[in-house]
Amino acid sequence: MAKEFSAGAVVYITIRNKRHYLLLRYPPSPRTNRAYWDLPKGHIEEGEKEADTIKREVREETGLKHLHFIPGFREEIVYYFRADGKTVRKRVTFYLAESKHRHVRTSHEHIGYVWIPYEEGLEHLKWANAKTLLKKANNLLSKKGGRSRQENPKRRNKNV
Repeated sequence: MAKEFSAGAVVYITIRNKRHYLLLRYPPSPRTNRAYWDLPKGHIEEGEKEADTIKREVREETGLKHLHFIPGFREEIVYYFRADGKTVRKRVTFYLAESKHRHVRTSHEHIGYVWIPYEEGLEHLKWANAKTLLKKANNLLSKKGGRSRQENPKRRNKNV
């Protein structure tokens, strides 16, 4: 069985004191037959660390350059799909990251994006595992007091 390894992020921004999450619109494909919303992610290149993949993929897919990873969030999902008549096992590791920039420039791989509040994000996401990731990310941020990095300087995150 073929194996693939990817990394991605649940990216959020605070707009008018409310968290909004970044979802990307993926075009129809032979596997999906219609467009769908999902989180940014991509293949880990040889010798690349997860955090480096996430920074590169988010930058390539959205133009966002400065992410602040939130400690305590590293989640993996595993799923299977068929490609070229073979079953592929894919593992994707996700981090939680804050952006301070709203402007997104999507790559040729996507047909749109949205910064969306949590509840609406759950409704937009197609895949159950993506909804679970969003729930876990939102729960972690809520436990931290729901504050962004600037609102609570004692919890400053290192620029990554």
